[in-house]
Amino acid sequence: MEEYLDFEQPIYDCLDKIEELKKEVPSPTNLSDELNRLERKAENVTQKIYKDLSSWQKVLVARHPSRPHSIDYFKNVFDGFEEIHGDRSSEDDKAIIGGFAFLEEYPVVIIGHEKGRETTERVARNFGMPHPSGFRKANRIMKLAEKFNLPLFTLIDTPGAYPGVKAEYAGQHEAIAKSLEIMSDLRTPIINLVIGEGGSGGGFGIGLADTIAMLKYSIYSVASPEACSSILWRSSENAEKAAEALKLDAQNLHKLKLIDRILEEPSGGAHRNHSETYKVVKSFFLEELQRLSNISLETLLEKRYDKFIKIGL
Repeated sequence: MEEYLDFEQPIYDCLDKIEELKKEVPSPTNLSDELNRLERKAENVTQKIYKDLSSWQKVLVARHPSRPHSIDYFKNVFDGFEEIHGDRSSEDDKAIIGGFAFLEEYPVVIIGHEKGRETTERVARNFGMPHPSGFRKANRIMKLAEKFNLPLFTLIDTPGAYPGVKAEYAGQHEAIAKSLEIMSDLRTPIINLVIGEGGSGGGFGIGLADTIAMLKYSIYSVASPEACSSILWRSSENAEKAAEALKLDAQNLHKLKLIDRILEEPSGGAHRNHSETYKVVKSFFLEELQRLSNISLETLLEKRYDKFIKIGL
């Protein structure tokens, strides 16, 4: 069965009735008219619900288990993905994946967080929370993009960098800082897209880019609502209140000029229509690639510096 969020219940009530009607034998004479009516109702209800989502509801949509992951975009937006493994220092962190691919006829480099689907894979990928080795692997791939003059695309979808003792001993903060240092003057165009959950330094660690975009129902924040609530109220019970205060949704972040673009999602969110989402993302990537390719590297680096130095002013 398709998973749905509590506030989506009215949508799936309509969809369930549609499925029940389709199974009726013999079919009623007015089946076609009734199906059309229910389909229109389902679409209207979907648009009404998604038009006025609260910040917390957007958090839930961004975390929806059926939402496309980085690996899905690698397979459906790009072609010929060849993954690169390991940081050549310690291990291969499966929470970050990356390598070479083609965007139509253009050779490119892509990097993204990967949470995994089934329980075994989610554990193996540490639920998309990178260790320092993950950032160091990403940095290695970034330097290859620069070496071969290939544009770099990064996809953000993580609760945050792994906060465990092992990661701290391995230099988590240094690894994130080094990643930002490398991206700040990487001599190739960088295009970034938040596809789900952008959490803390784990997200921004691969997010310093010439163009930063978010899917409409994704989130991007210095801390998760639960973590913010625990810090401010010593309990995660105020996560909804924290989500509102953090202004972590795409619309607020665009108003604050922290991101450049908001990409529309299909009616009911990306989890309801993967193929349409891939089309929107591919179109955006091609458009930005062509735009940035017409800018000299020196100008690109200057604009990148100015972009981030102005944040918060």
